[in-house]
Amino acid sequence: MTERSGEVSPGTVIRELNVLKHLLNCAVAWELIPVNHAHGAKPPKDRAGRLRYLQPTELHAVLETCPMWLRPIVALLVTTGMRRSEVLTLRWLDVDRNGKRIMLPQTKNGDGRIVWLNDLACQALDSVLPQNGYKRTDRVFPASAHISPENVSLAFLRACRRVGIEDFRLHDLRHTAASWLRMTGSDIGTVADLLGHKDLRMAKRYQHLSPTYLQAAVRGLDTAYGQLPAFAQLPAPREIQIQRKAITMWSR
Repeated sequence: MTERSGEVSPGTVIRELNVLKHLLNCAVAWELIPVNHAHGAKPPKDRAGRLRYLQPTELHAVLETCPMWLRPIVALLVTTGMRRSEVLTLRWLDVDRNGKRIMLPQTKNGDGRIVWLNDLACQALDSVLPQNGYKRTDRVFPASAHISPENVSLAFLRACRRVGIEDFRLHDLRHTAASWLRMTGSDIGTVADLLGHKDLRMAKRYQHLSPTYLQAAVRGLDTAYGQLPAFAQLPAPREIQIQRKAITMWSR
């Protein structure tokens, strides 16, 4: 851990340590070693999760400067919060256009999930629907000279730079979707479900983005509790009483 901490980020050290712990747990279970000595190793503290998102005007500007082949990919990423790998491996058989949803059979965390589509996402899918028919097993975005994971990320980065947007990556479109879900009133649990987060801690980074929502939630208690009994007027603290008396005497 000490050696790797000087070479890579804390997050990488944590992931490598987790792999090592798992391997040693397997070795203990298979009776190859008596005990997992890495069990008590305390990992380094990871950096706070990155939170970078686009304003609607910035999103419009980026989409305008994106190549035509890239626009539906970007639109689908920012309207669904899907990962790049999920979009680029998406097949037509996973798309339920009538039900406005995508059924992902397996995601990064190992589970399948349903991705719900809004009108903008449906428009993006309709724009790439083959006119001459297709097999249901065909990919929505077939691999080509343009469409590969590296080219998609690089082309998007260039589009951002052309409109003066720095320090913004393709994966940050996922944060953009989550951020605006929060700022338009979605709760943390809903954001976690839509993005496929197993742990609410991943979604809590967006908590501070919707103070009006939290304020409205507290105001909801007024409706729940109804009119409470009147409160007695408490006497002012002694120092305030002394100040008031002094002001009264001075005015006389």
